Amino acid sequence: MTDTPHPFGVSPRVLDALLGIGVALGVALVIAAEADTGSGQPPAAYLFAVAFGALMVWRRRAPRLVLALTVLGIFTYYALGYPPIGIAWPAVAATYSAAEQGRTRTAIIAGAVLVAVAAFFRIDEGLPTAYLISYEMFTNVALLAAAIALGVSVRTRRQARVQQARILELTTAEQERRAAARLQDERVQIARDLHDSIGHSLSVVSMNAGVAAEALEQDRPTAERALAQIRESAGQTLRELRATVRLLRSAPDAREPITAPGLASIAPLLEAARGTGLQVEVDVRVPDGSLSGPIDAAAYRIVQESLTNVIRHSGATQVAVTATLVDAWLVLEVRDDGRGATTAQGAHGALEVADGADTSRTHAPPSGIIGMRERATLLGGTLTVGSAEDRGFAVRAELPGRLEP
Repeated sequence: MTDTPHPFGVSPRVLDALLGIGVALGVALVIAAEADTGSGQPPAAYLFAVAFGALMVWRRRAPRLVLALTVLGIFTYYALGYPPIGIAWPAVAATYSAAEQGRTRTAIIAGAVLVAVAAFFRIDEGLPTAYLISYEMFTNVALLAAAIALGVSVRTRRQARVQQARILELTTAEQERRAAARLQDERVQIARDLHDSIGHSLSVVSMNAGVAAEALEQDRPTAERALAQIRESAGQTLRELRATVRLLRSAPDAREPITAPGLASIAPLLEAARGTGLQVEVDVRVPDGSLSGPIDAAAYRIVQESLTNVIRHSGATQVAVTATLVDAWLVLEVRDDGRGATTAQGAHGALEVADGADTSRTHAPPSGIIGMRERATLLGGTLTVGSAEDRGFAVRAELPGRLEP
């Protein structure tokens, strides 16, 4: 077993050396106290005291061996007829060490052997049984039991510290993993928002720039309206970019929540679409406060991205936006009369190419559709895109009106 650092920073080897010195001095003092007046004790008896202390150097690496040698040393000491030193005192440190290193059963067996052998020889010597049981045996058992209990307690506390350190390490790793996941989610969310807002605004700008270029010489009022729409769209985009950059630059603790737009804020999107020449019909029947904030914001972004795709890809002249609550679910649909696709696309999969269809809306879903689907899925809803029943293209999202707390 490897050495475990002491919580106060003391080297285990130093502690073992101090324990060995204490054992050796304690046994030597008992031997000296038992000496006859003026005669002293043979030096070999003190060598046993030194040996009992020296064994403590290996108590961590070989606790069973140390305990066995201690028990044999006690028997040998008494077999040589040296002065009595008790059986428990020389074995206390060894039994404690065995229990501390997880050898509790060995410590109990060794203690029982010591007590049993000592009791047998004491009775054989004629010591009264009542005295033996009430005093000597009780004292020996109490000392050895206390040593074993202390060793078990120290080992348990040490294991508890190791377990706490492990739990702390795992908790820290889990917190770091969750923080990284939250950071990734935030990055994906920012990417979606930037794609939707900037893509929509640039589509409006591009469309109105073409209108202005064509009408500049022939229809100046129309050109001026187109340029004004470009100015408004560009200004809105710059404001969203500044808000996003400000959010990213600020410290996490200092970030204030940004109010996300909702269905109540789609009027500028519709006006921008009308400015490109589209005829826009709107039918939004969603009472104020009936949607959770994330649901409302996702609905706004889906309308925004759908209108962007209509402007950029569909060649449509009309678009209809409808939003209703059906059994506490928001049903949102954006339908145009453009080129469309051959088959309707469900929540997953790609569109098939139709003759004359715009390939940007076929095959693998473009990033805008992927973003809309991700929004819907994360909120527990679904999103389907594909050809409308008669002509054109339709985006349909079904989202829960309220998120569960």
